[in-house]
Amino acid sequence: MTTTSEPTRVDAVPVKHSRYRRVGASRGNFELWSWVFMRGSGVLLLVLVFGHLFVNLMMGQGIHAIDFAFVGQKWSNPFWQVWDMLMLWLAELHGFNGVRTIINDYTEKDSTRWILKGLLVASALLVMVLGTLVIFTFDPCIDPSSTLSVCHK
Repeated sequence: MTTTSEPTRVDAVPVKHSRYRRVGASRGNFELWSWVFMRGSGVLLLVLVFGHLFVNLMMGQGIHAIDFAFVGQKWSNPFWQVWDMLMLWLAELHGFNGVRTIINDYTEKDSTRWILKGLLVASALLVMVLGTLVIFTFDPCIDPSSTLSVCHK
């Protein structure tokens, strides 16, 4: 009489538990939309940045023409103000989202995560507000004796 028994697996590796806490699907679709935003903003940033570089470096006299007067002339046009503001905001939000993801992935303690995210939000808001103020309040004609062409209209 032969008995067949299941062979025991001696080569099985015990499951090693990760020291990182895994977060379940409780975040809803936020991470999905965050991922979609990164792809969309990346493509739009490519258009904005290469357009910016082309106008500033390839048209006219190239890098030698970029000075205070060039920026004053450029920012006297609302189109370029909005263009540069969009570039600033998208770059800031794109970078913010990337760093937020890194913080979520690599911080173990909730208190550390909250502190880092708070500093990240504060710095992102500060850069966006100050950058926007500079773009829209820049006045190349603040000096009454200015000889810039944009100041003599």
